[in-house]
Amino acid sequence: MATYLAFLRAINLGAKRVFPKEDIRRVVQEAGFADAATYINTGNVRFTTAMRSRARIEDRLERVFAADRGFDVPAIVFSRDEFAAIADVTRELSASHPGLARHYVYLLKQELTAEAIAAIEGAASDLGEMVVRGRAAHALLRPGYQEGAVDPLGAAKLLGVGTNRNANVVAAIAERWC
Repeated sequence: MATYLAFLRAINLGAKRVFPKEDIRRVVQEAGFADAATYINTGNVRFTTAMRSRARIEDRLERVFAADRGFDVPAIVFSRDEFAAIADVTRELSASHPGLARHYVYLLKQELTAEAIAAIEGAASDLGEMVVRGRAAHALLRPGYQEGAVDPLGAAKLLGVGTNRNANVVAAIAERWC
């Protein structure tokens, strides 16, 4: 059995898209995955399965989540090793960019094309920069960016389906589950 981590997009953002972590854990277990565990209420779940296809795992999770909640819940899945590598890059980027105001990690469903990566990384400004590594894009925001701005560099809209976590959450999840 392999261990996977799934990151759910657009849940617990308001009164209509509520999906508490206890319900996430229950639905994952009912779907046939084992050892389900959640971390904070932003849609982070770890589980084990004999399945090996990321696409099939994502499809099964998305179907059971929609059936349980009544709305679509995109799931972005990584193996334990893939996520550990993302956490390593996150630490390295944070260390090599001292003084950041924020470091967000966008976890992506699909790898980006070279053209998309060039456009995303080309959005750098005095507010910060984006760095893409595999299925993760790092928003490295400097002091002075508008706190609460959804896409201060205008690059997140180019990422496709994904969800973000801050660098501290990425580190905490990697410490717990990788």
